Amino acid sequence: MTRDLFPGFDSHWIDTEAGRIFARAGGEGPPLLLLHGFPQTHAAWHRIAPALARTHRVVCPDLRGYGWSSVPRDGEGHETYSKRAMGRDAVAVMEALGHVHFGIVGHDRGGRVAYRLALDEPGRIERLALLDIVPTLVAWERIEAGLQPAAHWDFLSRPAPLPEEEIGRDPLPYFEGLMRKWSGKGELDIFDPAALESYRQSCNEPNRIHAFCEDYRAGRTLDREQDARDLAAGRTIACPSFLVWSRGYLEKAGAEAPLESWRRTFAPRIDGASVDGGHFLAEERPDETLAALQRFFG
Repeated sequence: MTRDLFPGFDSHWIDTEAGRIFARAGGEGPPLLLLHGFPQTHAAWHRIAPALARTHRVVCPDLRGYGWSSVPRDGEGHETYSKRAMGRDAVAVMEALGHVHFGIVGHDRGGRVAYRLALDEPGRIERLALLDIVPTLVAWERIEAGLQPAAHWDFLSRPAPLPEEEIGRDPLPYFEGLMRKWSGKGELDIFDPAALESYRQSCNEPNRIHAFCEDYRAGRTLDREQDARDLAAGRTIACPSFLVWSRGYLEKAGAEAPLESWRRTFAPRIDGASVDGGHFLAEERPDETLAALQRFFG
């Protein structure tokens, strides 16, 4: 039996438009929502959530299509896996747990959900922390300009069923290869075995593989279009915002400094801090990541 990575945290199954969203919640204090990235689950937070729970009510859900959450059928135009739709799940989860206003931390795809929600519903989000991302629109502009490798962004967002079929022939080597590549050491031993097992279970299932691809298809289309409309309208994130980025991953991904990507687009007053290591900050560099978040959230 896999050990519990969140001892003392409650487990919740919360009904949303996507079906049921699974979440762990623990601690007392101001509510703080943690949203994981690809190809992970809520287990990504296990090294920092207990410390954050000493001062906050911490909620760690699985995004729709990931982990133990439902896998809704994709609708027209990839809307089902848009970050706006995933943001509605986040609101439903927090409201079901009694929180109308809350802080939010998002890593990778979860970060894209987080900043989209902060733009869409500015009255809800009190403070926003993003881990190791630039805006979706900026990332696609870099890819198309040849300043950033297309890599998995292009592959996963290709029309169905091409990527699903290719990955489905042997899913674990594909996903584990990505995690090795994005880690600072190039190895899987940065992950706790129980967390790695959670990721393997989520990745090794055809419906979830399709959901992952739809997540990236939405990023290439709807998410990017929504970013472009907001940028043209001059909309920015209203709440205090903070970026934690990796010197070994995001800083190498483009010529522009990560903070500058946000300051010229959606977060003109964003502050931030860099951390050594690869992409998986909360697992590779939990002490430094936690310290940065604690400074921001108090």
